[in-house]
Amino acid sequence: MRALTSSPTAIAASTVILNRPSGRKSSICVRATAAPSGSAAVSGGGVEALEVVEIRERSKKWQWKRQYSINYLEMGSPEESCPASQTVVLVHGFGASIPHWRRNISVLSRSHTVYAVDLLGFGDSDKPPGFMYTMETWAELILDFVEEVVQRPTVLIGNSVGSLACLIAASERQEDLVKGLALMNCAGGMNNKAVFDDWRIKLLMPLLLFIDFLLKQRGIASAIFNRVKDRENLKNILMNVYGNKENVDDTLVEIIAEPANREGALDAFVSILTGPPGPNPVKLIPNLTIPVLVLWGDKDSLTPLDGPVGKYFSSLPGQLPNFSLYVLEGVGHCPQDDRPDLVHERLLPWLSNLPSS
Repeated sequence: MRALTSSPTAIAASTVILNRPSGRKSSICVRATAAPSGSAAVSGGGVEALEVVEIRERSKKWQWKRQYSINYLEMGSPEESCPASQTVVLVHGFGASIPHWRRNISVLSRSHTVYAVDLLGFGDSDKPPGFMYTMETWAELILDFVEEVVQRPTVLIGNSVGSLACLIAASERQEDLVKGLALMNCAGGMNNKAVFDDWRIKLLMPLLLFIDFLLKQRGIASAIFNRVKDRENLKNILMNVYGNKENVDDTLVEIIAEPANREGALDAFVSILTGPPGPNPVKLIPNLTIPVLVLWGDKDSLTPLDGPVGKYFSSLPGQLPNFSLYVLEGVGHCPQDDRPDLVHERLLPWLSNLPSS
């Protein structure tokens, strides 16, 4: 893991956390349906990417707890003749939103019904001022979304903090609502304070606590946040996070930067960085009985394979029969956007092997 510095860009990069991950083959049912004209462009790895404008035009709103507006996308209605069809929900990581899955939605929706959701505090979902964000809150949101909107057994697919939120949700409601789990570079907690038994974090803990103190000073927090969301700084951060630098384009920078300028975004930033880390994956995973696929980029400097969480996930396939793990070569912290072709190569056969919805 790269050592933290006092620069705002390093602070932002450090918030996604420390953590890393193998599968099987089967036939894949794919509908021979072309993407809508003008709706997709070929991206890294020859994968179709939905245009951000189309994602926003097709998105819907769901009122969570009759209080918060949650943004989501639904796409795909596979033919009944496709026996491997699944219903999947995509959950983004820290600072991201539904468009971070733009290189996956078209491919997945050919043979599966796809939902993607903006977590509270991100994207086009509400960012209530003063809200105290927790991992448990996001997990509750995911379960309520599946129960109220999706209304059928679902495979949860997450990245980073989104993976952990999916893991917490699955540990609370297995089988009846959550039938499978795909984790990409799963976080160990909502922030770096969650990381256990790592000398690098223990050494930096005084700095992390000092950063927490600074972030609780409104003026300082605002100055740091303004530096972090600067587009040039964001691009530098993303270049360090991605293995495939070609996919760090202006569209990706805009996907991260635009929601950060909305009211309540600063509160979310501070609450997530300074709040409780949440449940530990080590305590959650032993209770899972559903199939779990773990994908991990080997160039992830935020959640490295040799970190404690990465080592733990790497050990699971030999211990638990319901776990499959693959390490993706040359891939960083966000595999689904970094090298979507490698993700689909592992994810699609795994999905087709699950019992159909």
